[in-house]
Amino acid sequence: MNGKATSARTRLERGRGALGPALELVHTGRAPTRAVLTAELGVTRATAGAVAAELEALGLIRVDSRPGAGAGSQGRPSHRLAVDETGPVALAAQVHADGFRAALVGLGGTIAATAPGCVTVSADPAQVLGDVVEAGAALLKESGRHCVGAGLAVPSAVAEPDGTALNPLHLAWPAGAEVRDIFAECVQAAGITGPAFTGNDVNLAALAEHRHGAGRGARHLLCVATGHRGVGGALVLDGRLHTGSSGLALEVGHLTVNPEGRACHCGSRGCLDVEADPLAFLTAAGIDPGPEVSLLQQSRDLLRTEYDDPAVRAAAEELVDRLGLGLAGLVNILNPDRIILGGLHRELLDADPERLRAVVADRSLWGRSGSVPILPCTLDHNSLVGAAELAWQPVLDDPQSVLAQRVP
Repeated sequence: MNGKATSARTRLERGRGALGPALELVHTGRAPTRAVLTAELGVTRATAGAVAAELEALGLIRVDSRPGAGAGSQGRPSHRLAVDETGPVALAAQVHADGFRAALVGLGGTIAATAPGCVTVSADPAQVLGDVVEAGAALLKESGRHCVGAGLAVPSAVAEPDGTALNPLHLAWPAGAEVRDIFAECVQAAGITGPAFTGNDVNLAALAEHRHGAGRGARHLLCVATGHRGVGGALVLDGRLHTGSSGLALEVGHLTVNPEGRACHCGSRGCLDVEADPLAFLTAAGIDPGPEVSLLQQSRDLLRTEYDDPAVRAAAEELVDRLGLGLAGLVNILNPDRIILGGLHRELLDADPERLRAVVADRSLWGRSGSVPILPCTLDHNSLVGAAELAWQPVLDDPQSVLAQRVP
């Protein structure tokens, strides 16, 4: 072996422990060039080059050695780094009150393919999860791409360490359904390689937004969202989901925001879950929702096309006030540096941003002393992207070891 080859191998061995951090930097868009990667890792330029070359050899990133210099740059331009759009994918699945969706998600949170599912969700979780995995397996077969693992997002708190859906209120599933084990069995039966993971849909949406969307750069990110039914919340601290001692943290849907309000599925009354979701909005607007499309889509369409109607505007303001009261309480307790809103809450923020921000500022101690930015989520299908993040995490932790096990 000549001296140049020996030197390159030495640099790679030194940088082997940096493969995971380097991949995460490219995955989250924080290292667009080799120069930035070198600075972020705190290694020599040669070591960063060896690390980037190894990730490229694993089929995870691409190194562009012929970039043009950026405006105002001096010296030799740095190589550009990007995820390999033809590389491996994770299978992502989501189940909600109005159906399910499967997707293939690559590095960088890029959705390569999706397959929507049924409108009516069966009361048997094994049947539903079998169907969504079957849809995902068909996508994988058509794509011909390697799968690193699978992730599932469900509209329920997922208890740790057993992976049970504690109380899937808006599905007809039994409380305590063993969704993680069922999902893993379905994945294995479909011949899909890699581990299988399960998490709460809003937790996973927050994780995706923190890495790829509106939550980038936040240290203490609070996410609150209402999808097809109910309200969920999540907290990301220094890049990691805060799930509590047993996976049940941030069940914000069961904050009381109207003591005399609607009866909640949890047994209480006036919870955010039933005071600020799509059904609450349609009911407040005097709309009897039909079965043709989801409650979320009906609510969005109403906001976008009929907002000038006094009844619709009054309903929107009622929900904004309830949501603002709940957010103010969370700000007092959690002191986040950013709040992001998803689902119908994103639409309500767009419709009247100043009203919501004023309610939060008026009712929260920290809102008075320094405003907390409130922003809309920016990713389409963020729960799916977050489910894929669960499957990608082992690769981000140790890409060489995980992908060395790949079956050709």
